[in-house]
Amino acid sequence: MRMPPTLAALLAIAVVATIPVRANAPGAENWNAPAIAWHSLQTGIPEAARTGKTVMMVFHAPWCTACAKFRSVFKDERVVAAAKDVVMILVDADADKTANGAFAPDGTYVPRTIFMTPDGEVRSDLTGKSDPKHPHTIDIEKPDELLALMERAGGGATPNSGQRAAN
Repeated sequence: MRMPPTLAALLAIAVVATIPVRANAPGAENWNAPAIAWHSLQTGIPEAARTGKTVMMVFHAPWCTACAKFRSVFKDERVVAAAKDVVMILVDADADKTANGAFAPDGTYVPRTIFMTPDGEVRSDLTGKSDPKHPHTIDIEKPDELLALMERAGGGATPNSGQRAAN
């Protein structure tokens, strides 16, 4: 079986990363860790492969005011519960420019929430509704849109048309 380019990129990032592997992604405490088990790319990708769960990657930046607002959505108890059914990966877009560029099917804006299959296919059926130009933008003020997407991802919904994360 041939490995999808996105999965190959993920594995390469995980192997050559110089950042020590941690259970929680750097900065996860600002995103409601430990209530949500945020992974780094180095721990999240193997976890998705092992469990067969959908991946939810959130790209953020420390300076981003929208990201700061988006963090509060992850304190909702329903989002915390739904997070148990997907592999949660948190990526600082400034600190990890390689990952930020590799997972940018429609640009490197933040915050950006991308759902992927365990083998690296972007779930194009799991995108936000508010901005067609930036479909990986999710409502940053209320948990409803994110929660609906997470529930569909965790429920094993089949992607209707995947696209590769790498451009």
